[in-house]
Amino acid sequence: MERLELTAPCNFALEAILSREIKELGYEISKVEDGRVSFFADEAGICKANLWLRTAERVLIKIAEFHAETYEELFQNTKKIKWHEWIPKDAEFPVARASSIKSKLFSPSDIQAIVKKAVVESLKSKHKLEWFPESGAKYPINVFINKDRVIIYLDTSGVSLHKRGYREIGSEAPIKETLAAAMISLTPWREDRLLVDPFCGSGTIAIEAALMGLNIAPGLKRDFVSEGWSYSDKQVWSRERKEAEAKIRSDVKLKIQGYDIDESVLKIARKNAALAGVAEHIHFQKRDVRELSSGDSYGFIVTNPPYGERLEDRKSVEQLYKAMGTAFSKLSTWSFYIITAHEEFERLFGKRADKKRKLYNGMMKTDLYQYYGPKPPRRNE
Repeated sequence: MERLELTAPCNFALEAILSREIKELGYEISKVEDGRVSFFADEAGICKANLWLRTAERVLIKIAEFHAETYEELFQNTKKIKWHEWIPKDAEFPVARASSIKSKLFSPSDIQAIVKKAVVESLKSKHKLEWFPESGAKYPINVFINKDRVIIYLDTSGVSLHKRGYREIGSEAPIKETLAAAMISLTPWREDRLLVDPFCGSGTIAIEAALMGLNIAPGLKRDFVSEGWSYSDKQVWSRERKEAEAKIRSDVKLKIQGYDIDESVLKIARKNAALAGVAEHIHFQKRDVRELSSGDSYGFIVTNPPYGERLEDRKSVEQLYKAMGTAFSKLSTWSFYIITAHEEFERLFGKRADKKRKLYNGMMKTDLYQYYGPKPPRRNE
């Protein structure tokens, strides 16, 4: 493949973190928009981005861009695309996703149906077929419309990138892996420092920290739909996977701990950590946050406590936040990074955050409350 423009969608408010990740892979950013970052790359870039991006939801190839205010314009412009250069005769080509913002065409199901029909008509004339079996590899098509500007993509990832391949089962309302990775990226935590999640649930924050500390590519244990494409270079994928494996820091000794009061979710956390290949680097333990203590003078708490969205849970959550304030105050030289949707968190916790950053946990608006502890003294070389 020649030089391509790729787009990586992400949760709102993660664009700056994702842009930094893409630049660290060595690629040029072409555009940053709400919930998506575009960049230029080649086929190796498709592999690298899928394997390494921790905060992206998927990696898309931009196929075409045009203006459309009617379904006829959408149909005709989509039909003009040289789909035969992208999609072979036996391919399965679902219009997997369609979204529209501030546009005259606003029905996702209608947009999907029209685009599918246009792709079929385009392929008919080139492949000389009247009917497509769609029995081969999958080539998912995505459509994004913003202010009547249509962008057509091919999805190279398939299953969303937040599904790393290590979490078979999740606890109730788990935090997504991409958001957990973003939270850790917003801290100055390093692999030689203690990191604790006192509400670890199924272990996502602790596991993402371990993957980052060991420099394990988050996509290394899963497959991607574009690996099965007819024009995909298997040698490129193989080379990128081998390079990712070679970059794992097996000599690192991490200090990561996850606590929860529910032994059943701790069992899930331990299983997930084993599937991720980081079980030996995380200590999971049944412990109430009120009993939080540590012999380490410096450390990080990164956590996603209950929010109390349901009215019946609100009082108990507010009591929990007060207990957190008391317990955390004993760790006066530590740094805390706490995400919640509860707008009264600071008052209940008993301390104003040094910085507050808006993030989204799924579609829920939350804030990451950041409390900075003092820097530890510099170690003697």
